[in-house]
Amino acid sequence: MDADEAAWERHSVLRVVPPVAPRKLAKVPFVELADGRLQGVVSSGSDIERVYVSSIAAGSHAMSCSTNNNRPCGGLHGTACKHLGSLVDEAVVQYGVDRVARYLRVEVPEDGRLIGALRGQVERAPAAVVFSRFLRHLTYLEVPDSTEPLAEMQWFPTSQAVR
Repeated sequence: MDADEAAWERHSVLRVVPPVAPRKLAKVPFVELADGRLQGVVSSGSDIERVYVSSIAAGSHAMSCSTNNNRPCGGLHGTACKHLGSLVDEAVVQYGVDRVARYLRVEVPEDGRLIGALRGQVERAPAAVVFSRFLRHLTYLEVPDSTEPLAEMQWFPTSQAVR
């Protein structure tokens, strides 16, 4: 562990990794590398009120895609659907191709498109957790600008006694 890693572990905040390039959030409003998966929320191309929760497991490349109402994606049949393709493309914009490939444990193909290198099977993954995190992130967009800490993010007790 280097000195930078040790320093951030002593704080209650995490370093935010800036995006590799600016992202357009209309198609893929939420993407993350978490819980051993590349996962996120992808907007439906046909229904403005529908979104898909899509994920690809690191290592096994198991693929999952379902609507916010837990209905399976009709395009996921043994190969990646268009929602998963959009998710991978936006993850590359957010994190960079090398970081996404390293996380998913896949070699970067010559054309640079990771989705073609993924050979996982369809395997339902829990969509509720990802969708809930997405909704939670949306609530932070409505918080007024402030330099004061958010009460819900103060997890550690202070040394002062509570009265």
